[in-house]
Amino acid sequence: MIHIVLYQPEIPHNTGAAGRLCLATGARLHLIKPLGFSLEDKYLKRSGLDYWHEVDVHVWESWEELHAAAGEGACFKFVEVQGALTYWQADLHTEAELYLVYGPETRGIPLAIMELGETLHIPMRGTRSLNLATAVAIVLYEAVRQREA
Repeated sequence: MIHIVLYQPEIPHNTGAAGRLCLATGARLHLIKPLGFSLEDKYLKRSGLDYWHEVDVHVWESWEELHAAAGEGACFKFVEVQGALTYWQADLHTEAELYLVYGPETRGIPLAIMELGETLHIPMRGTRSLNLATAVAIVLYEAVRQREA
């Protein structure tokens, strides 16, 4: 299974869009607290509207809690602007549970966490970052493509 992990997400619209992507691909969405919004927030509901209740979403109190629950066989890939490999160079066709981890919109994933797996980036010209939901879509669909090839 593919897992999308949003580490301390701040913007409800991005989380709603990531939930929509997970529903469309059969991925599981993980949200690590603290969240920058309430899951009952009208903005999140507007983003998720009539399908949010169908999204396979798990909320975690901390990174450590998620990491322990994932188990030793889990494969973590961290998507950040300073990632070592482009996302298409990464082997996302693993038999293990694949966790694609994204940091909060205004800051990155802590280095101590990123040391636990491979780091990936999405090449960009003319901008320093992409919208979080856009970044999730790009790498998630590459993982789906690799797994179905």
